Amino acid sequence: MKASLLLGSLALVLALSGCGQKAAAPAAGDKAPAAKAEAPAAGPRVIEITANDQMKFSVTTIEAKAGEDLKVILTNAGTLPKEAMGHNWVLLTADADAAAFVAAAMTAKDTDYVPASLAGQVIAKTALLGPRKSDEVSFKAPAPGTYVFLCSFPAHFMVGMKGTLIVK
Repeated sequence: MKASLLLGSLALVLALSGCGQKAAAPAAGDKAPAAKAEAPAAGPRVIEITANDQMKFSVTTIEAKAGEDLKVILTNAGTLPKEAMGHNWVLLTADADAAAFVAAAMTAKDTDYVPASLAGQVIAKTALLGPRKSDEVSFKAPAPGTYVFLCSFPAHFMVGMKGTLIVK
C-alpha cells in the first residue's frame, strides 16, 4: 500500500511539473524569445597604477595599439603629505625631452608641476595627488612609437619614477 501511494504521488508530481513534455510553441502573435542580446560597446582598457613613498610606479611598461582607448587610474598609496610626496602621471609626446620637461616642471608648482609652456608636449595627465587619493585620465593611444610617462613632482623622475608606453 505504501509503495502504491508513493508511486501515485510521484506520478502526480511528474504530471504537474511537465516532466517529459515538450515545451509548447509560442502562440501566434507571441514574440519568440530574443536570440542573443548584443554585447555592450567595449569601453577603454583600464590600466591601474599605484605610486608610493619610495617614488616608484607599480607599472613601468604599457603596450597598446594605435588608436586604442585607454584609461589610466593612478592611486597614490603613500602616506606622506602631498607637499612633500605628491604624485602624478604625465604622458609625453614622442619628441618630448623628458629631462628638459621635468627641469621646467620643478618651477611649475602653481600648475601641479606641469609647465604651461610645455603643455603641447603632454598627451595625457592626472592631477597631482596626495596620500590615498586617485585620479584617472582617458585618451587614445597615439601613433606607433615609444612614449615616456613620468611623475613630474621635483626629483621623482630622476630617481626612476618613469615608464614607457609602447604603441604598435
